Amino acid sequence: MKLQHIFSLLFGLSVVTTVYCNTEVDILNAQREAWKDPYNVLESWDPTLVNPCTWYHITCNSDNSVIRVDLGNASLSGYLIPDLGRLTDLQYLELYSNNISGSIPDSLGNLTKLVSLDLFSNHFNGPIPSSLGNINSLKYLRLNNNMLSGEIPREVLELIITGNLTEMNVSDNMLSGTIRNFKKRVTTITQDARA
Repeated sequence: MKLQHIFSLLFGLSVVTTVYCNTEVDILNAQREAWKDPYNVLESWDPTLVNPCTWYHITCNSDNSVIRVDLGNASLSGYLIPDLGRLTDLQYLELYSNNISGSIPDSLGNLTKLVSLDLFSNHFNGPIPSSLGNINSLKYLRLNNNMLSGEIPREVLELIITGNLTEMNVSDNMLSGTIRNFKKRVTTITQDARA
């Protein structure tokens, strides 16, 4: 009887892990479908696999949770889906130097373990989401060379004081407003001189 209970417990844990990993597969597959991939960079992204840890450009931790998406210079176009904000263990989102357009989803503010958000040299437009201010772990925020507009949200600027943000580059956008001096520690902030 005791052995049967242990077997049931182990089976239940494996089902939970599989469901969690399949959620990440579903999210990443949906993102793949929202992109045009002219050079088949995402060819290894097989939605029939149990988890995405064997896919190229994906890194997982020891629990098989996605912690890095690294698709810089991949010639991708399309948009970011809001469900990316459900990759809760993600630490690095590297999508620089592509042709991705549309707005930056507010849901990225749910990625509370994110260390680096590199979306520079794309075609993103609209405002910088204030929800990015929720990411206290964020060290590098590079949004330069896009078509972002409006002011830099106060919540994002406060990451310089209350969070770990050490580099923020928002140059070569259509942003307005100014950045006041922050006296905490060395932080590199690059903004358009004309703002």
